[in-house]
Amino acid sequence: MRYRISSGNPHELGATFDGEGTNFAVFSDHASHIDLCFFSEDGSKEIDRVSLPERTGSIWHGYVEGVKPGTLYGYRAHGIYAPEQGHRFNSNKLLLDPYTKEIRGRWTASATLFGYQKGATGGDLTFGAADSADCVPKSVVSDPSLSEFLKSEADSHNATDLIYEAHAKGLTKLHPGVPEALRGTYEGIASDAMIDHLLSLNVSAIELMPVHHFLDDEFLLNKGLKNYWGYNSLGFFALEPRYFGPEGIVGFRSMVQKLKAAGIKVYLDVVYNHTAEGDQNGPTLCFRGLDNASYYRLIAGQPRYYVNDTGCGNTVNVSHPYVLRMVMDSLRFWVQCMGVDGFRFDLATTVCREDYGFDPDGGFLDALRQDPVLNRVRLIAEPWDIGPGGYRLGGFPPKFSEWNDTYRDTTRRYWKGDQQTTPDLASRLMGSADKFDRGGRRAWSSVNFIAAHDGFTLGDITRYNSRHNLANGENNMDGHGANHSDNCGYEGETENPVVLARRHRRQRNFLATLFLSQGTPMLLAGDEIGNSQQGNNNAYCQDNEIGWINWEDADDDLKDFVAYVSNFRKTHKALRQDRFLHGAKRAQDGQRDVEWTDFSGFPLQWRDPGLSSFCLTIRCSAEAPSYVTDNDVVFIIFNRSNLAAKVTLPNAQQGFHWVRELDTAQQVQYPIRETNGDETEVSGSSVVVLVLQPDQSPS
Repeated sequence: MRYRISSGNPHELGATFDGEGTNFAVFSDHASHIDLCFFSEDGSKEIDRVSLPERTGSIWHGYVEGVKPGTLYGYRAHGIYAPEQGHRFNSNKLLLDPYTKEIRGRWTASATLFGYQKGATGGDLTFGAADSADCVPKSVVSDPSLSEFLKSEADSHNATDLIYEAHAKGLTKLHPGVPEALRGTYEGIASDAMIDHLLSLNVSAIELMPVHHFLDDEFLLNKGLKNYWGYNSLGFFALEPRYFGPEGIVGFRSMVQKLKAAGIKVYLDVVYNHTAEGDQNGPTLCFRGLDNASYYRLIAGQPRYYVNDTGCGNTVNVSHPYVLRMVMDSLRFWVQCMGVDGFRFDLATTVCREDYGFDPDGGFLDALRQDPVLNRVRLIAEPWDIGPGGYRLGGFPPKFSEWNDTYRDTTRRYWKGDQQTTPDLASRLMGSADKFDRGGRRAWSSVNFIAAHDGFTLGDITRYNSRHNLANGENNMDGHGANHSDNCGYEGETENPVVLARRHRRQRNFLATLFLSQGTPMLLAGDEIGNSQQGNNNAYCQDNEIGWINWEDADDDLKDFVAYVSNFRKTHKALRQDRFLHGAKRAQDGQRDVEWTDFSGFPLQWRDPGLSSFCLTIRCSAEAPSYVTDNDVVFIIFNRSNLAAKVTLPNAQQGFHWVRELDTAQQVQYPIRETNGDETEVSGSSVVVLVLQPDQSPS
């Protein structure tokens, strides 16, 4: 034995260095004992193995003198191997520490990773005696500085927020303005070129797709592909090293601080709903080997098998007290020690399930709401999973915002020309009050988007009618089938000027709709420059030019339009309110906070089955406090018809006039003062916006 071990303490899970040695503590309710294994600097040789000497409740712990930061280690958990009872202990498998903040080495695809004899008759009921240590990376004792608290401020939930969803690598991998050594890295995200770009769009928060340590799926590796998106987590405290730049972990923290100094918050897309260990046929890498029956939800009466509410093989049992603690500790680590400002919870319904199903007052959501650190940051739910009762749009507590897929589908269907979509679009424009206006929730609860990572890009919505996913190796059977897209007359790339003009107009219409809607707008990275994924609407395994943003072919005119309409939204309070609008009269002037009219100025006939074009006038909410007397008035015209039309303008009060500030029929935007009395003309298939300005103002 190289190391001497004493009892240590159970208070802080993981490996904690105190200046002289390291305390190790790990949870397992069902193990008989747990070995702590130390490895050589290169991770190739196990140099010592000691058993954790103490168990306090369900925490196994020990203190080892002389173990310093940088030491490589792992666990081996002993217990019964009885899959029919839900237990899969196998001490031949080296396990990651669930709390490790650093991981060194790489995973090597091997049959030794499995707790059973892969390929043998009996499958996962057999026992695998081969040692896996040579094929797994090792946990690392981290320097205490990695756990030092950073200054963090509460998220204001400001309705002016523009969220920019991006992939840590794909965002900058092909960006010519990012230094070559930083392209595709965390540090590249905060390069001067990227910050300038984000600020030009008025981005206030960047939402990074998963950066927790994750694995490439075996079935992808067998096809020569990789898990590009990263929704296959294994280390909830450790960064994925494939995106490291020259400064490694420090570079991530520097990236966050640099973005925040520029006024851009950082949100992380987190995957606490399942892990990379998969179903009963998956490998034993961490949680399964430490305590399968505690970390995962198992099918009642058949604990050999896993509840699969995620579609990914397993479901993390967040209702278990120690699993819940792990998730909460992980979230606090990213806020307090890495400085992030919020989280988007992948398949949030799963994380909020109890044994009986989704519960908006369940343990996880209760813990979040009372936590003094986490109740101050932005929380965003993907409000669905594939389990029973899994679709929960509008069902999360007031603290949460939610990805609104109804907004996405309705907006696409409206501009595609689907009938009877106008009333639904009206609801989406008003922050989806029909979904969210309950329990004191605010209009920013709806995260509105036209495109996100899982589906067509904005450019491809106007290029393709059908998915083109052959590169994924699944015979084009994967990905969304109902995309509500429209190729505008030709499938794929073309140089036909008529088709191109139609596509450009449609993209501007989509973007105008997004930025004119109440709620929180989210823009998929690359949509501002017309980025295409060649028709692939499920690029989860495309770590290549399909998945990376193509900056070389950027549509600069579209980027300028996005910058213009984003700035327009930022300028007008009427477009970014935190209260829902229902057409109530305002005390200050007797005007309604929202009015819906036809092109002749009469009240809109909602029951008209052919209704496709309309106008709305937006003022600041009638429910605003009495001291709020903002006079911002915005008049918006949606003309889905291909024909031009004349529109009657609302009466301008004395001393004011209407100014046309936005017209999607025009490639270049500039304000035009209306001089043609009480009418204005709008082009076919366009959105036009006018604002009321005093006569003495420049226009």
